[in-house]
Amino acid sequence: MARILKKDEYEAKRNEILSAAQKFVYTKGYEKMSIQDILNELGISKGTFFHYFKSKQAMLDALVERFMDQGEEQIIPIVKDESLPAIEKLKKYFTAAGNWKVKQKDYLISLMRVWYSDDNAIIRQKMLNHSIERISPLLSSIIFQGIQEGTFKPSFPEQAGEVTLSLIQSLWDRLSLMIINDAQDKDCIDQMKNILAAYTDSIEKVLGIPESTLRIINDETMNQWFNLK
Repeated sequence: MARILKKDEYEAKRNEILSAAQKFVYTKGYEKMSIQDILNELGISKGTFFHYFKSKQAMLDALVERFMDQGEEQIIPIVKDESLPAIEKLKKYFTAAGNWKVKQKDYLISLMRVWYSDDNAIIRQKMLNHSIERISPLLSSIIFQGIQEGTFKPSFPEQAGEVTLSLIQSLWDRLSLMIINDAQDKDCIDQMKNILAAYTDSIEKVLGIPESTLRIINDETMNQWFNLK
């Protein structure tokens, strides 16, 4: 008779499988990763794997949910801070997101080449869809606070959170691809700065706030990512 696992034991083993899956997503890509890779990595049987996940697809869904949990951890404390006006919450969110990425710079750069390959197209799309579902409502909460405070004046309040998030994600994708290509010459750096300025301007217009109010990525973060002086 199989031993019944306690909830914390069950969650620990489930997370162990997800961590192994995440490793192979980053090193091989989702499409090339197999369930057998995970079995070999952890020394577990197929029966054990299927006890936690019905399929590779179910495991992918759980992995994306875990990614989203980590993203929410960055923004929820900021959203719930009643002492902050909306504009400061938005600035702190951008700073927190940038700092989190910088702290893992070397690790993230090593992963980007696989992450942006065709082998991870499915998981990238799932991440985008889940971000819209889970992160954009948090941004919307900040935006509606700003509307009440009179600092935000978006033309489309209900859609402003989703559009803002889409622009942020698109910006990071563009910069990530430049990082992968090791953009260091003056023309590339100027292009990068213009891209950042254009996205910042677009987000400010979506939110209905004055020009140059936001710094989506501060100078220190940009310097560390692109080794600028």
